[in-house]
Amino acid sequence: MSVRFRPEFHNEEAAYAYVEARIWPHGATCPKCGERERVSKMGGKSTRIGAYKCYKCRKPFTVKVGTIFESSHVSMCLWIQAIYLMCSSKKGISSNHLHRTLGVTLKTAWFMSHRIREAMRNDNTVDFGAAGGTVEVDKTFIGREPGRVKKAGVHHKCKMLTLVDRDTGKSKSVVIKDLRAKTIVPILRENISADARVMTDEASQYHWLRNHFTTHDFVNHSAKEYVRGDVTTNTVEGYFSIFKRGMKGVYQHCSKKHLHRYAAEFEFRYNNRIANGIDDKQRADAALIGVVGKRLSYETARLKTH
Repeated sequence: MSVRFRPEFHNEEAAYAYVEARIWPHGATCPKCGERERVSKMGGKSTRIGAYKCYKCRKPFTVKVGTIFESSHVSMCLWIQAIYLMCSSKKGISSNHLHRTLGVTLKTAWFMSHRIREAMRNDNTVDFGAAGGTVEVDKTFIGREPGRVKKAGVHHKCKMLTLVDRDTGKSKSVVIKDLRAKTIVPILRENISADARVMTDEASQYHWLRNHFTTHDFVNHSAKEYVRGDVTTNTVEGYFSIFKRGMKGVYQHCSKKHLHRYAAEFEFRYNNRIANGIDDKQRADAALIGVVGKRLSYETARLKTH
């Protein structure tokens, strides 16, 4: 049966039950005081769908409280559809496409997509390359830095650093302010095990890595060297190819203040892809679990600088 006919996509009560089962795997939990025992579902014809009452702090609540759904007037059915669409589209889905598919305004579609990216975002550090594993590191450039005049080269562009662990098939992307070693090296030390084999290109900012990791090998792209034995950055460059196709072909434009969210979206899909044993439904469920504690207001989304 087509996924379009799943009940949670069309029935609001089924949608709430679906979200509750993933956010509250041990039963309804009060977001105010954390109570699980003295909680019951509210009844009555005038009671809103999914309403509960906590008899410890005496507060009513729904599964929306404390999540990206809070204060949203969009139905839960549409939220689940939007999450599924963003998680199942390899290169992303534009706000215009969401607007036409879901039947919401373009402004609402734009805001929903940014809230969902927040649910996908994971700012925790990682430990790539543990037990001597191989980690590829590279940077890419996109868009334009605020206030920078467009010139030849990459000086005026936004900069993103990406790590890919070959053994786990996981990635980590960080938007960086500049290309100096004192900016890049601390990020790598925070996210890569000292036992790792680190693979980069010949850029000078990576030369310090030999002081921090067991092995640092590099390929010389300026001499048209792309592979030397198992020394290559082809995996992380493959990651960038998907990222660039999505950013240029689907989203087309992104200001720096939102780049960290777009980076999180592509990182999330890459880490939760079929090659890692995760299908579209499981990927959407993982994003749904991430909605807790990620409330984002429209004003913050519009005005926040990064």
